[in-house]
Amino acid sequence: MDNMQDYNCNNSIGCHEDFLRVRGISKSFNSSSAHLEILRDIDFDLGKGETMSIVGASGIGKSTLLHILGTLDYPDSGTISFINEDIFSYDSDKLAKFRNESIGFVFQFHHLLPEFAAVENIMMPELIKGTSKKKAKEKAEEILIRVGLKDRINSRVSVLSGGEQQRVAIARALILKPLILLADEPTGNLDKRNSEQVHELLMELNRELGMSMIVVTHNMELASFMARCVTLIDGRLVDAG
Repeated sequence: MDNMQDYNCNNSIGCHEDFLRVRGISKSFNSSSAHLEILRDIDFDLGKGETMSIVGASGIGKSTLLHILGTLDYPDSGTISFINEDIFSYDSDKLAKFRNESIGFVFQFHHLLPEFAAVENIMMPELIKGTSKKKAKEKAEEILIRVGLKDRINSRVSVLSGGEQQRVAIARALILKPLILLADEPTGNLDKRNSEQVHELLMELNRELGMSMIVVTHNMELASFMARCVTLIDGRLVDAG
């Protein structure tokens, strides 16, 4: 895993060959009345530091694809190679370690612990990694300040506004400085002003940290911020430029 954290690429846009390669990803579901093909032979490459948005109609499989990319779900077929390693060949412990340390997740519904303070929520990934409580708190406070919540460090999540909660969720996703951020409708529950602030924050953090980012969204303004925009249609990705 250490070689992954040290990975560098001088040309972040277009350095695809050995960073993230997705080949032949397919996924289907069976119900009592039908066999539903959700994803069909999905192929794409993503370079280090590159940003990509995935748009498409509701219920078409965008979140399913994101969950597979984040190893929260398995495909029926296909491979995902991360820096020349097939991540689905990992055993469960190695896969969990990879997911915790190399991928950050931001969801429409924040999945925060409402009765815990903002700083306590953000500390969680570091504590899972084995970082001391003192060091984890220091790092959590540092990133909370970076996302503009200096005055909310010790506030319970339940008293924060929707925009503030999403900033906490972003901070939690980034505390381990993941190489890839996956965001599923990160502004779906926010008003226009807060949405724009989150858009700007995500792009600032992408530039500062050099992380790759894949965003599933219905918000075409957010999609337009990404270097690439693809549409999921009938289970396949169509490049929109």
